[in-house]
Amino acid sequence: MSDRRTIKDMWLRRAFFQWLIPAAFVLPLWLFVGWIIFGSSPWALLWVFVSVPVVFVGQLVLALLVRARGTVRTERAVSWTDVALFGSWHALIIALGVFSNPWWWLVLGITVAVGVALLWTQLWELWREAKPAAALRRTAEGVAYIPAPRSEAAQGGVPEVIVVTERPAPPAA
Repeated sequence: MSDRRTIKDMWLRRAFFQWLIPAAFVLPLWLFVGWIIFGSSPWALLWVFVSVPVVFVGQLVLALLVRARGTVRTERAVSWTDVALFGSWHALIIALGVFSNPWWWLVLGITVAVGVALLWTQLWELWREAKPAAALRRTAEGVAYIPAPRSEAAQGGVPEVIVVTERPAPPAA
């Protein structure tokens, strides 16, 4: 049962991994299409022209930050934190495209807050994974431990020094 659940969970995380780049194109397009479908005011069109590039660039930057992490590249799947934050951020962007007047400003504020939280989370996870530390590497036989490199002081000795002296080349004849 646990293997079956792991495969199902991995499928969802991989689907989010595959969705990140197309979302940079689909979500801004949805804001414009939503403005047309729901017949919002002409003033909302000004907001659409401002928000479309922000959502496009923001989604691309966030997707590249996710793909820069080593664990995401090896598993080709995002973490559960990424699934929760990206899922909620994308749902909020879709809700903004409906242009419902009574709740629109509240949804906009929450969308911006989730977007900022998403950016900080991605930067934190990238920083945390970039630090040198012991690592686990997946092999065909299972999992192998790779210890962090030891410093010279911890090795307790002076590093070996090899001196190479050059001889001048003989004059050309």
